Amino acid sequence: MKLVDQWRQLEEGLPADWEEARVAVRTESPADLPRAAAVLGPLGAGRRGDALVLTIRHSGGQPGPEAARRLFGRLDASRVWSGLELLDVIRREDLPSPAEPVPVAASWDAALATLPPDWSDLLCELELDSSDHLPRAALLCAPLNPTRDRSKLALLFRCARRAGYGASPGMARRCFERCDAEGLTGRASVLRALSETDNVATQGAVWYVGGRVL
Repeated sequence: MKLVDQWRQLEEGLPADWEEARVAVRTESPADLPRAAAVLGPLGAGRRGDALVLTIRHSGGQPGPEAARRLFGRLDASRVWSGLELLDVIRREDLPSPAEPVPVAASWDAALATLPPDWSDLLCELELDSSDHLPRAALLCAPLNPTRDRSKLALLFRCARRAGYGASPGMARRCFERCDAEGLTGRASVLRALSETDNVATQGAVWYVGGRVL
């Protein structure tokens, strides 16, 4: 039986709510295994002993059933005769539920909780999950005087506990609460911290990162 027909028969026997099927492909001639691996490479096939093992996903990206049918048909057309074996099936109910995003304000609380009690100056970032959030987050966090980190989807800002240049931790939390209220997802973190600084004729510590003054 051709490989594409074996897959059709196997697929018809899968449960209606299948999400992932892990299968093994074995060529009738061991010498044909490298050729099969080259053809099935887009399916993420990996060699395991005398077989190629690959995972086919029902939905949510590649490799999917259509890609499997197309590449199995290509093997048949090349006369690389093979057998197909079902190794494992994952049903939709077996998949882990997506984790609920942590509110930005809560991530800020967690970041502050790791600091020593005498911290005075912080260099921080608000990393966002989507570029769509950047303009609105910059507006909601305007009291923090944020700057854009061009290397990733993040805004940099400074925080001062007692005096000096930077927003207070309470002001930062209020800005993050606004982000949470509008459904902007991301996380706040502390990049660098100083303790017990004494500002003399200056507004606060100067941070040099990558040749830039922040």
